[in-house]
Amino acid sequence: MITVDESSPVPPFEQIREQLGDLIRTGAMEAGQRLPSIRQLAGDLRVAAGTVARAYSELEAAGLLELSRATGARVRPGHDVPENIRRAAADFAAGARDQSLTLEEALGVVRAQWRQT
Repeated sequence: MITVDESSPVPPFEQIREQLGDLIRTGAMEAGQRLPSIRQLAGDLRVAAGTVARAYSELEAAGLLELSRATGARVRPGHDVPENIRRAAADFAAGARDQSLTLEEALGVVRAQWRQT
């Protein structure tokens, strides 16, 4: 489920883009799956249609979506993360929460390890 936190300093289009991207990468949204229309999602989230259009456009630019007037927005194939990586991420996230790390602290650990490998 996509949500927009109005109190967040992150712009709504970025919240939508990030959440949809995560759903696609984790395989929660399958290749070829159709997304809600821009107007429908905008109405559901109580944001301007342009906000959703920008999120969809950025996801298209990243290669995660195909946008078409005829068929709407669909998930492009080939972007889900392998199961072993998802499991490792779930284990890491659980361990980070157990240690009371914030999301930013946990991401910092991942970034540091990424640079070292």
